Amino acid sequence: MNTATTVSLVTGGNRGIGRETARQLAALGHTVLLSARRPQDAERAVADLAPGLPGTLLPCRLDVTDADDVRALARRVEGEFGRLDVLVNNAAINYDTAQRAVSADLDDVRRTLETNLFGAWQTAQTFLPLLRRSRHPRIVNVSSESGSLEHMGGGTPAYGVSKAALNALTRKLADELRAERILVNAVCPGWIATDMGGSGGDPVDQGAASVVWAATLPDSGPTGGFFRKGAPLPW
Repeated sequence: MNTATTVSLVTGGNRGIGRETARQLAALGHTVLLSARRPQDAERAVADLAPGLPGTLLPCRLDVTDADDVRALARRVEGEFGRLDVLVNNAAINYDTAQRAVSADLDDVRRTLETNLFGAWQTAQTFLPLLRRSRHPRIVNVSSESGSLEHMGGGTPAYGVSKAALNALTRKLADELRAERILVNAVCPGWIATDMGGSGGDPVDQGAASVVWAATLPDSGPTGGFFRKGAPLPW
């Protein structure tokens, strides 16, 4: 992949895994649209990260649950770049450790699905015409092993179900886009010390490195897979 001209979009890029993924991609020379629901959060992250990086970080507003927001950003990307090379669907909410499936607040579950599943789905659909203009298009869905059916147990029902659904979406998109050579993969960063993950996890740069690996795969790389640190995970 020619990183000198690669245009990447990271949703939920103002903190945690998204912020570090944006930084690492810019360190590789990408032009990175670092998005956040509040423009000031994106601007603050870019101001902190941009100095000294060989690539370019551009702040932008994006609420993935707002179709108008997603379309507006797609129009901006089309006007400024004419294409998108990498879409990192990172925006996610609600690691609901206090809930159980037997008693979960279903309104809370619906809100979680709106961001974690439908937000990623909507963003992928909207940006697909621009990804089709790329020579090396990549979609990376930032998932979690809590969405693995093989390892799934009780607890965190909204988050776990939303990530299992995101994994299913990954497989659907990968199969439908395979002939167009658009690589679509899900990545579990692992337990990472972030606001959502809490203390005690691995450093954020290690989690983001798994995402960057999938974002920069060669054309011969895998599609329709679920990975952590470049190694397959069970669905």
